[in-house]
Amino acid sequence: MIIENRIKKFENLGFGMFVHFGLYSVHGKGEWAYNINITPKDYEKLFYSFSPDKDWAKNLVSAAKGAGCKYITITTRHHDGFSLYDTCGLNEYDAPHSAAGRDLIREFVDECNKEEIVPFFYHTLLDWHEKSYKENFPKYLEYLRASVEILCKNYGKIGGLWFDGMWDKKDENWEEDELYSLIRKYQPDAMIINNTGLSARGELGHIELDSVTFERGRPRPINLDDSPKYIASEMCQIFGNYWGYAKRDFNFKSLIEIIEDFCICRRYGANYLLNIGPMGNGQLRPLDKAMLGALGEWVDIYKEALYLPRPAKIEIENKEKNFLLKGNGCYYFFAYDLEVSANINVEL
Repeated sequence: MIIENRIKKFENLGFGMFVHFGLYSVHGKGEWAYNINITPKDYEKLFYSFSPDKDWAKNLVSAAKGAGCKYITITTRHHDGFSLYDTCGLNEYDAPHSAAGRDLIREFVDECNKEEIVPFFYHTLLDWHEKSYKENFPKYLEYLRASVEILCKNYGKIGGLWFDGMWDKKDENWEEDELYSLIRKYQPDAMIINNTGLSARGELGHIELDSVTFERGRPRPINLDDSPKYIASEMCQIFGNYWGYAKRDFNFKSLIEIIEDFCICRRYGANYLLNIGPMGNGQLRPLDKAMLGALGEWVDIYKEALYLPRPAKIEIENKEKNFLLKGNGCYYFFAYDLEVSANINVEL
């Protein structure tokens, strides 16, 4: 079985921040607002008020680093079709033509590079704004590849591309060979990830994909018996109910739930991609900042067991219990170590 170096490097990152940010952040009712709770005409008006603060990227990267994240995956373009990057003439539905008047992905990448955080690019596959998506799918795929080419060429070395939305047209030919070969041409060391969604967590896909995904579901061992290469895994999770900023979303998971997810991910060697949705001005809401800050304190204490170690085939007592949460607030996780198993007692 082939083990690609980029995949092992990705696994060593261990913990990343997922960022959903766009016009919907101004509306403040989640990332699917365009398709649910606002008319297209009113949604278009957000284009003329979307203008993140100058320090949005700096503060975002700082928060990620403080939480212990080694990489950030940001929505360069979400399902609404609006791009945070300069589309270089493909259309004018992008940040430079909006009220922001500048390339926000350039700002994001520059801050990541300053802080030694690896930038990853999320890019939608489906598109509610681009007419060719419904009217001329082959033409749309050309537009999609031209968009991805811009991201591969104009921002230096990136950690990878994270796609989402193929489930919207399950029976269409997405021309994956052409898309992935384009990425390999410009970014040979980039991870290629294509989200399988809630209904197909952990499923293997195209041979060029480097990681399976577990969306809001804890990972499990993946079956690589029929795979010619080693493949990583990654779980993406949200604090509340929405990926994008929703001002009335207070249904947040507890810090203990977030830590449990993280530990289960590392138990199976999977990365943990924890999402936040910045507000329209690009800043994090106080609740997000508080959660990330507390998580960062815990990560800093136990980082030795969270990044480089890999699952080990070591027999332990009560191995069917991955963790115990006792009334005294002590969190026990039967973790793996480089050579031996470790019983980590975390006092929350």
